[in-house]
Amino acid sequence: MNEVVEQIAVRRSPLAGVHEQLGATMVEREGWLLPESYGDAAAEYSVVREGGAGLIDFSSRGRVRVSGTEAVQFLNGLITNDVKALAEGAWMTAAFPNVQGRLVAAARVLHLGDCFLFDTEAATRESVFKTLERFTLAGDFRVADVTDELITLSLQGARAAEIIAITLGSEAASVERGRICTPRWREHSVSIIRATHTSEDGFDLFVNAEHAPALFEALLAAGARAIGFAALEILRIEAGLPRHGIDMDETNVVLETGLDEAVSYTKGCYVGQEIIARIHWRGHVAKRLAGLLFEDGREATRESKVRSTDGKEIGRLTSTAFSPRLNKPIALGLIKYDYLAPGTQVRVAAGEEDKRAAQVVELPFVRGSWFAETNEAETQR
Repeated sequence: MNEVVEQIAVRRSPLAGVHEQLGATMVEREGWLLPESYGDAAAEYSVVREGGAGLIDFSSRGRVRVSGTEAVQFLNGLITNDVKALAEGAWMTAAFPNVQGRLVAAARVLHLGDCFLFDTEAATRESVFKTLERFTLAGDFRVADVTDELITLSLQGARAAEIIAITLGSEAASVERGRICTPRWREHSVSIIRATHTSEDGFDLFVNAEHAPALFEALLAAGARAIGFAALEILRIEAGLPRHGIDMDETNVVLETGLDEAVSYTKGCYVGQEIIARIHWRGHVAKRLAGLLFEDGREATRESKVRSTDGKEIGRLTSTAFSPRLNKPIALGLIKYDYLAPGTQVRVAAGEEDKRAAQVVELPFVRGSWFAETNEAETQR
């Protein structure tokens, strides 16, 4: 009898045709066929870092819509941030913890009129959907996976606002952080938030799947350049942003991942709240995501052990890259609390005899236009 092997179909983005026309090299990532690069990953990186704007297809991210008269009540018991305080037309970050306060998923929560939209990484889409769906029989609480219906595009870089203004209008380009703008584009609604995935200024756009290719092409025509996930991965690490399954997972307490802004300490009880609050009021976690900068030119290896200068094991590397901006290898890693001070000298073991010098640095490694605008706004207050 022939052995039957079950094959899981790789999902294709609604923009796959556009990527192919642009000459993209497509690779499978987390069950999706996505553009690795469009022929020159270095140039794609540079357009984001050097004053341009890069356009990213985030079709693979999970999107879950929640509605119902009891949505706020149920959600507030499930996530770390305060849904009651989230005004219509606003968004926030949040985490789904388990009963031990460990991270099930991180998400952005958009309050869109009579519903909430959860945007999460591809790796955590199913976890978020299942966590929410199990409460649908308990009251007026409705959950729908809209990943295939609604697409996320992201524009990142110093020219992002200019290109948004050309394509979607000045009001969309000036949307405040934490707010949602919903302009019309060719008679279709687009939800826009200001968000960074790179430490540069950026906008995430949520658009119906059938209109996504045309909007993608319109943004390119306005001056954006399509960038693939090879360049994005370097930009992400330089920005110090953790990725689920790589830098954080269900073995990490939420506060170890640097997701501090995703947690409310005043809203009351939720799953895992007691443990998270206890750690917070104690003063610090046992370990935390940190940046490491290497002096020599060799890229580090993920999962390498990090040791103190006197040989104690103090952590491990989770993400590694060579930073074109810094012209040095960099890494994210989970490091014990006592060694988190910027400038702390450490050794990274790539083998029994190969121990490389590195130092702990404050994240992000690269402070782009996002941080320049933040500092300017704070100065004006």
